[in-house]
Amino acid sequence: MATFVALFNWTEQGIKTFKDSPSRVDAAQELFGGLGVEVKDIYWTLGPYDLVSVFEAPDDESMTAAMVKLGSLGNVRSTTLRAFDRSEFEAIAGKAG
Repeated sequence: MATFVALFNWTEQGIKTFKDSPSRVDAAQELFGGLGVEVKDIYWTLGPYDLVSVFEAPDDESMTAAMVKLGSLGNVRSTTLRAFDRSEFEAIAGKAG
């Protein structure tokens, strides 16, 4: 499974109903179920982003589909980053020479 970090900002629509944010996370997990994408952790944050989440997905395409589905609901905009753990990075570094 690939790991992804997503940085979220509420849209105007999303901030109006910010109190529903925890239940929207539950709904998103159900939405992602058929794609094999799992919410591992989520944090409500201070600063330039409203939420930060860690996901696992079988591949980049599944994660992209999940983020497109989520974005189409209109509550958040996202920036998604592919994350590599230490062993994955060591393998990448080994290939780079």
